[in-house]
Amino acid sequence: MTGTVEPYEGPAGGWGSLRSVEGILLRQGILASGNATLLKQNKPDGYSCVSCAWAKPDEPQLFEYCENGAKATAWEITRKRIEPAFFEAHTLAELRGWSDHDLEAGGRLLSPMRLDRARDRWVPVAWEDAFREIGAELRALDPKATVFYASGRASLEASYMWGLFARLYGHNNLPDSSNMCHESTSVALPEAIGAPVGTVLLEDFAKTGCILFFGQNVGSNSPRMLHPLQQAAKRDVPIITFNPLRERGLERFINPQAPTEMLTGDETRISSAYHQVKAGGDIAAITGICKALVEADEVAQARGDAPWLDHAFLAEHTHGFEEFADFVRAAEWETLEQRSGLMRAEMMAAAATYARAPSAIGVYGMGLTQHRTGVENVRMVINLLLLRGNIGRPGAGILPVRGHSNVQGQRTVGITEKPELVPNDTLEKLYGFAPPRDTGMNTIEACEGIIGGKVRAFLGLGGNFIRAVPETAAMEAAWPGLRLTVQVATKLNRNHLINGEVAFLLPCLGRLEVDSQASGPQTVTCEDTTTKIHPSHGTVTPAGPDLRSEHAIIAGIAKATLPPNPRVPWDDWVADYARIRDAIEATYPTVFRDYNARIATGGFHRPLAARDRQWDTESGKANFHLPSSLREDLDTDLERPDVLQLITIRSNDQFNTTIYGYDDRFRGVSGTRMVLFVNREDADRFGLADGATVALTTAVEDGIARRVDGFRVVHHDIPQGCCAAYYPECNPLIPLWHHAERSKVPAAKSVPVHLHA
Repeated sequence: MTGTVEPYEGPAGGWGSLRSVEGILLRQGILASGNATLLKQNKPDGYSCVSCAWAKPDEPQLFEYCENGAKATAWEITRKRIEPAFFEAHTLAELRGWSDHDLEAGGRLLSPMRLDRARDRWVPVAWEDAFREIGAELRALDPKATVFYASGRASLEASYMWGLFARLYGHNNLPDSSNMCHESTSVALPEAIGAPVGTVLLEDFAKTGCILFFGQNVGSNSPRMLHPLQQAAKRDVPIITFNPLRERGLERFINPQAPTEMLTGDETRISSAYHQVKAGGDIAAITGICKALVEADEVAQARGDAPWLDHAFLAEHTHGFEEFADFVRAAEWETLEQRSGLMRAEMMAAAATYARAPSAIGVYGMGLTQHRTGVENVRMVINLLLLRGNIGRPGAGILPVRGHSNVQGQRTVGITEKPELVPNDTLEKLYGFAPPRDTGMNTIEACEGIIGGKVRAFLGLGGNFIRAVPETAAMEAAWPGLRLTVQVATKLNRNHLINGEVAFLLPCLGRLEVDSQASGPQTVTCEDTTTKIHPSHGTVTPAGPDLRSEHAIIAGIAKATLPPNPRVPWDDWVADYARIRDAIEATYPTVFRDYNARIATGGFHRPLAARDRQWDTESGKANFHLPSSLREDLDTDLERPDVLQLITIRSNDQFNTTIYGYDDRFRGVSGTRMVLFVNREDADRFGLADGATVALTTAVEDGIARRVDGFRVVHHDIPQGCCAAYYPECNPLIPLWHHAERSKVPAAKSVPVHLHA
């Protein structure tokens, strides 16, 4: 698949977005019905988008969806189906030769399947037989040798049941997709401000005086966020962006819902300043801004001018400021420039703009969290905000942009390997059992356990785990050694083609589909990136009559596995999801007070003490943190001229491991995903013309050869010493040990690589 690469001059949004949406609806055979369904997306009486976790406004627009959200909807309500006859016609070995796109493009799964290993095929199995066999397998295994994974799409209700099932069974091995993206946030923020999530509400965008944007591609990953960004830009709010690649969504935008903009081509400039920081240069860049602030403040105080720092806030609400100020004073500008890739003047200009703003929001994504120093990167953004008191007041705060639609909410209801984050005493009283108190496996540890033979069973509540994690070759080689694999899914993916000795593929209802149980159509709930918990109502007829809800599947497996417990009413919960919400409220009464009543009126925000400047930390204050180094890539000699730092990225035709097509409109790529974006001077240095074909190998010496072939070189505007290519195609290059310290998030945003012509 060679494809073409041509410069794209258009903005984010606009007619390109509209054509892309209509194109995927047409390809899925739902042009009319799909457009009608999309009118219910992110509406109070409709369903929550199954794509990203961006917030829903209280007063939604007529078309409250973005390009990628529309693609996710089309992908789920497609008219295409995978009947059992499909698996009779195709062996798993044959299907392993299909691409990620082509596997999912086959359509919705309809029937529960069991692996026939002798014939290398999925074959139909009755639901009750599947539950009985899975339960028998689980009862024969050590619970601590099993892993229950959850993707970020499962509702709060299903997630609560999943976590409770795991603990009743006897383990805390509950990795989830947060382990691969924002676990660095979950480690950093509690230590800094006493809260594991961001403090910004959607209304803060209308009140802010400045937005600092770090390592997030809004145009492809959370396009609805462009609406409040556009409104801020039109108010002349400075938006200062730090990102290695120039992403179109952070440059220019035409709102597809604004007829005048569409007809006139009137674009909105998004970023007022765009700084192309090196991969791994964020700590140095933020240190430079903080240094400029601290030193300018000292000059201002000496002159009797207005201060650059909020000294009253620092004195009353923070701990460790003086040590941090000493650290930034000691940092040398030459080193900061070299590490960040920015000039001193750029960092000082950013500091001056920030200092003039009455309030500021710090926004970041996986460009910060997926580094060896991901936790420290997040803490540095907090340091920057604390200097001017930009936590806990209107128009200010920290905003980690979460990915999958309910990945944040899953943590809220107990999907975590950390027992200290779960009210185990309450669970014990409610359900009459002794919850496991030992720390379970996160994603990296689960992978290590699978490769090392420690893990014997893997149950996946959605997702495409084996494609999403690092060290692809070793993971695929080790996976068949598992005794049991169970995958709950709506569509076929690669993880369904590599299985344990005993394997089941269980098709479930999607969130958009009407979920009718004994008490009638059900409502589920999700938590967005601003901590608002809101309802979601299925509106579409289910793809097939034999599909079951995730809740029913969890209950079926749990009942077949666990001894009877009259305190755990699995059947009642499946009959009426409001009863699950009652159980969640009983478990987490502070967060979920009057859960069902408040959901009936549209939802509510989780209480968050840091929004009120109450700091649930050891010091009782918001804490400054000194980074251990100005380097984010601790395993690599950054001065080696033969090594580039690979940044893994998404196209605007994908979401996580789901590939909707082979185009990346904003980067001008059509018909292929095997491209490598390289700085022109680096390409010249390596003697690589635009269009040359190269292989990538990982530039570390740990006894494992990692290689991916067939990349087309594309000269691109990216800092020297860096290159970029798509995820998950590059996952085989990421060592399992190459992860953020403490959070163990794969360090996918700076992987040392060699290029081979």
